[in-house]
Amino acid sequence: MIQRRLFLIGASTLAVSGCGGNVLGLGPPEGGPLYAVKPPFPSGGTGTKVPWALSILRPDMASGLDSERIALFQPDGTMDFYAKATYPDRLPPIVQHALLDGFEASGRMDAVAPEEAALHSDYNLATEVKDFAAHYSQPDGIPSVTVSITAKLTTAHGRAIVGALPVVKTAAAAANSAAAAVQALQQALGAAVTEIVTWALTFPAPVTQQPVSTASPGKPAEQLLHDATRGSQRLRDVPKPQ
Repeated sequence: MIQRRLFLIGASTLAVSGCGGNVLGLGPPEGGPLYAVKPPFPSGGTGTKVPWALSILRPDMASGLDSERIALFQPDGTMDFYAKATYPDRLPPIVQHALLDGFEASGRMDAVAPEEAALHSDYNLATEVKDFAAHYSQPDGIPSVTVSITAKLTTAHGRAIVGALPVVKTAAAAANSAAAAVQALQQALGAAVTEIVTWALTFPAPVTQQPVSTASPGKPAEQLLHDATRGSQRLRDVPKPQ
């Protein structure tokens, strides 16, 4: 069966060509340029530092997005990829590293790391990327892009969800090309990460569950020991039956 894939030529021509096995990640991408996605974040936040540590989990991906291929949606809603153009890594670590950069640039965290570092954390940040692609309204048009991420903050111990935030950011590409689409995706990802970071930093430190004491309130340990000794003495003083 002959598969079909999209080739973007220059900045204005969208041509469709037959090509076996290379659509939707079914085969290795052809050689071509690598497009990095690394949003810039202003450094030196002015807010108070949070007193907790954060672990950023590897993001979950919607179907077809866990790839180094640059995704696009055709006008009929079908998913495809730009030809001869890839990210330098798969999408999950790209998003994970963007989140890490965003928290570090905030200046409000002394302890944030990806889950692979296996460091102590008070909270985990779990994310699901539901959309990260260019969208075409017409075959030879200039696409817009959408980055849709749902973030959940959970306690590291017990994994209780303390908050959830859906974020959807869009941007218009400057031209009909893979390079322009990636630039717009980077802009949208940066805006999404900034919103997630701002939201997460509003949470206080998780409450530590204190063990429940069985001791009688209001009595020091010495008094409790004295009461127990006196009770034992009374038992020894009780006359034994003849």
